Amino acid sequence: MQFLYLLISLFVILADQGLKSYIVANYTIGEVHQVIPGILSFNYLQNNGAAWNILTGQMWLFYFISVVAIAVCLYFLFNKKYKNALFDVGLSLVLGGIIGNFIDRIHLKYVIDMLQLDFIHFNIFNIADSAITVGVIIIFIYLIVFADKEDENA
Repeated sequence: MQFLYLLISLFVILADQGLKSYIVANYTIGEVHQVIPGILSFNYLQNNGAAWNILTGQMWLFYFISVVAIAVCLYFLFNKKYKNALFDVGLSLVLGGIIGNFIDRIHLKYVIDMLQLDFIHFNIFNIADSAITVGVIIIFIYLIVFADKEDENA
């Protein structure tokens, strides 16, 4: 069953890297094009920090955090004690997102961001960031709603 979850991670990585490659090949830095008017635009940015460009230039810190986070995700995905489909899907999304951004950091020394929500003032992000966010939300839902019930049944 872990194979299915690793496929989810692989899908996130391929989608993330594919869109990033498309953006790099077809846009100049700072170029903006509406994809869905009033909702979504592509805006090519290079981010050498973390979310909201904090800790700019601290690549070794990001390498360390990424390696530790990947190891933690793999530990929970492959540990039979923590088997729940919702939890594992969340972990798979987080794992794929971490690896997607880690590839950029290793290869380019920055992360390519391109997704801009036009209806709210929000930072530019990418598919990997989205997967991490959705994955963390799913994990929290599992922990808040289901984890205690599983402990009671054990």
